[in-house]
Amino acid sequence: MTQNLRRRVLIAGALAAAGLTREASAASTAIVQPGAPKIALVLKSLSDPFTIAMANAAKNYQQHYASQFALTIRGTTTETDTAGQIRIVEEMIKAKMNAIVLAPSGSKALTSVVARAIRAGIIVVTIDNPLDDALQDAANISVPFVGPDNRKGAMLVANYLAQRLKAGDQVGIIGGVAADRNAQQRTAGYLESMKAAGVDVVATEAADWEYGKGRDAASRILGQHPQIRGLLCANDNMAMGAADAVRDTGRTGGVYITGYNAIEAIKPLIADGHVLATVNQFADRQAVFGMDVALKAVTEQRKQSELSRTIETPLQLVTAAK
Repeated sequence: MTQNLRRRVLIAGALAAAGLTREASAASTAIVQPGAPKIALVLKSLSDPFTIAMANAAKNYQQHYASQFALTIRGTTTETDTAGQIRIVEEMIKAKMNAIVLAPSGSKALTSVVARAIRAGIIVVTIDNPLDDALQDAANISVPFVGPDNRKGAMLVANYLAQRLKAGDQVGIIGGVAADRNAQQRTAGYLESMKAAGVDVVATEAADWEYGKGRDAASRILGQHPQIRGLLCANDNMAMGAADAVRDTGRTGGVYITGYNAIEAIKPLIADGHVLATVNQFADRQAVFGMDVALKAVTEQRKQSELSRTIETPLQLVTAAK
């Protein structure tokens, strides 16, 4: 590892540990050196707070090394715009990027275009949502996932909920996009935790990560299961929707709600008791470490097949007490 690269890796860790919450400008005052690597960060909805945190951290990181690599950030208009994200990746292939760091909107649908990028000699790293293992194997590719163990994170918050329930109590699960690997892992973690606690999961609905769909799903579950004691939501957008549904039915305080992601908007709801807890999976760190894995691979001229399949990042339970 070169001296510059070693220094960059160390500072990347320090920046990520600090949280990188300051919004950074897309432009840099430094001039990118001719021939410097071109890195693309391809995200989901740029209106989502979790995605915004990733984008801001990436911009901040690039400002520290603006002379060493060029950064392009692109995202979709909605969380589920898989076709739009595929088009963005195709554009990045045509632009001859050296690396693409991708937060896939679909674990399966993005595999083919990622395979094309790799065949074009582009290093690809995923964050937030891993690509489907079986489809990767079928395409003869291996794409690193830099991110948390979603099942472990789900169990972290579900176990906290379980402490407030008793065996035989009823809960519902409001999941993300059903086909997404991270959504599946979170649902699996919720189910495992509730089974261990003897709590009955009486409803499971997919709400595609969205506030409105989360609110609608919660309203249906509350109407169909009047004895329900908890709603485990796979992200904070849906948890906020669930909290509003609980309020609308006059059951605030009687139904526990949990989220996932620890976005800023959920914190007041945790503080006032409308949401019990969430999980911080550090969006900023995922973006920084994902970019650093990609940049390191390009700088060291490593092959895609030589990269580790999984690079786990931290998780933290967030409650009113901490």
